[in-house]
Order: sequence, then C-alpha cells, then structure tokens
Amino acid sequence: MSKQGVILLNLGSPDSTEVSDVRRYLREFLMDGRVLDAPFAIRWFLVNCLILPTRPRESAEAYEEIWHEDGSPLVITSRKQQEALATKLDIPVELGMRYGNPSTPDALKRLLDQGVDDLFIIPMYPHYAMSSYETAVVALMDAVSEQKPDIKTTLLPPFYQDPGYIDAMIARAQPSIQGHDFDKLVFSFHGIPQRHLVKGDPSHNHCLSTHDCCNTCHPAHATCYRHQCAMTVEKFVAAANLPKDKYMITFQSRLGREPWLQPYTDKTLEQLAKEGQKKVKVICPAFTADCLETLEEIAMQGRDSFLKSGGEDFEQIPCLNESPAFIDFLSVKVQAWRDGAYESPKATPPAYVERKS
Repeated sequence: MSKQGVILLNLGSPDSTEVSDVRRYLREFLMDGRVLDAPFAIRWFLVNCLILPTRPRESAEAYEEIWHEDGSPLVITSRKQQEALATKLDIPVELGMRYGNPSTPDALKRLLDQGVDDLFIIPMYPHYAMSSYETAVVALMDAVSEQKPDIKTTLLPPFYQDPGYIDAMIARAQPSIQGHDFDKLVFSFHGIPQRHLVKGDPSHNHCLSTHDCCNTCHPAHATCYRHQCAMTVEKFVAAANLPKDKYMITFQSRLGREPWLQPYTDKTLEQLAKEGQKKVKVICPAFTADCLETLEEIAMQGRDSFLKSGGEDFEQIPCLNESPAFIDFLSVKVQAWRDGAYESPKATPPAYVERKS
C-alpha cells in the first residue's frame, strides 16, 4: 500500500536579520529567473552590481522591525499552519520554503524518509503567478526529479475563488468590516511586472490587450494573476455585501522602474487620505501568512504614509495565518485528494513546459 503525505510550499525568509543572511536570501530570491526574468547575464549584473550592494542593509532594517524573538514571522506562522493541519490528519505534513529554510528539498527528504510515495502539494498561494506559485512548484518538482522521480504527485490548483477560501477570509475580516464603519477597504495584492501577465498568457494576445481583458472569458485566465485577483475580490465583496464605493484593488511591493500592475498601494493610500477618506482598512488576500510585506510594508509604512497624508484611522487586517476556518479549508482539500477528487499524474504548472522551452 502507498503512504500519503502533504507538503506546504511558501516563499521563505532570511535565517536572521544579519545583513549577511539577508544578502544570501536576496541573492537566491532575485537570481530566480521567474522573479527577475531577464537573461542570466543581465540578471547577474542587476542583482550583484546594482541591488546587493545596498538592498540587504535596507531590508535587514525592515526585517528587524517585525522579527520575533524565535525567528521570522512568516516561518513561525507557516509552522503553526503546518502543525494545525497535521492535527486534523493522520498522514505526515511538511513545510518547504522556496528560498531559505526550511528548504523545499529538505522537506521532501523528510517525507521520503517516512516512506511517503504519494504526495499532495499545497502551494500557499491562492493566485497563479510565475514568481510565486509556479516557481515554488517547479523547485519542488526539480527536487522530486533528483530524490524520487517515481513518486506520485498531485497539485492543488490556485484556490483564488474557492468558496472555502473566501469564507475563511470573510471570517478573518468580519470583526474589522462588520457594520461597514470605514471609508474604504483596500484589497492590496502583491504586484508583478505587467510583462509577466503577457508572458504567462499561452495565446500571447489576450492579457493587457484590452481594458476589459480580465472580464472577458479566455483560457489565459488559468494563469492570469490579475484576473484571479479580481475574481477573489468579486467573490469576497459579494459574500460580505459591500457596495462598490466601499472597496478598491491595489498592488504593492514593486521593484525597479518598469510598469507593474496598478494602481500602486502606497500612492493610493496617500491619495485616499488627501481626498478626505479618513478611515481605511487594508486586506492582503495574496498572502496566506503575515510577512514582511504585510507587517512592515502595509501595517507600518502604509499606516505612516496614510496618517501623514491626513488619514485618521488605519488597520491592516491580519492574513489567514493559522485561523481555524483556513485550516479547515486546507483539511477539506486534503480529504478531497484522498477521496480521488484531483487527477494530476505529475504536478507540473500549466505555463512551465512552454516557458522552459
């Protein structure tokens, strides 16, 4: 009989706030061709000559603002998610980070050492993007090829509009949004370069080709990050019964000068305050665990810029983290896999084969 196991995949964090550890982490992260998708020589120059000389110290200072006594908030919370899910199952659950520790290859090895030969893969990303969901899965499958090519793998698809995920977000946000006592609820998603949308579009002629491409049915939506973000918001506001004037979508964490998905969160928060919208709440649906981008970029930097621009009341709604509704959602997905609901002989992201060629 086969032995089943589950692996949770997330982004990762530096091992500490020491500049050397942050530099090592950033090098691994930024040298990933699915994050900075320039040719290797250009990517190497950008990372090693323009970014790493100054960015690690700045990032280390940001990490110090949120670091816990026992480590990275993202890793700590991800461990809690792993432990909470494991208590609901009778099979092994491991955690692998795309960059840093605990590493994806090490997590796979721990499962193999326990005899697992049937693996359910849960990328902790609700939406598909080459720089998050795809690179995490590709890294795992590379490790599978090296350690046990014949293992059976099944991949959980992006769950951006799954009712269980939406319900978990509603439950998490309810204490903050009930009564609609705010001027604007900002849905802040992690940004990506606009060119990533076009690159991930199998047809190469739909994404960003018209102003309404995300609302025009097309096969590209299977790997279109912006469309999937919009669908998450659509399902959330319908379930929460939010009027259109109460919410908006923005994108954060841009890098460099090229166009990224817009509107930008930081500029939007300043503009909302200047327009007299005094009470703002921000929710970050692309993150299933609080991390640097939510705890420092939004809850600290975002708050400061909003208040300095004239705002009065700001709240970053916590991510799903280890909330009971989210852990229940994950356990339901695992049980569906065990009941044969998913068919995936090999867990390959839909854009991977084309991009690799």
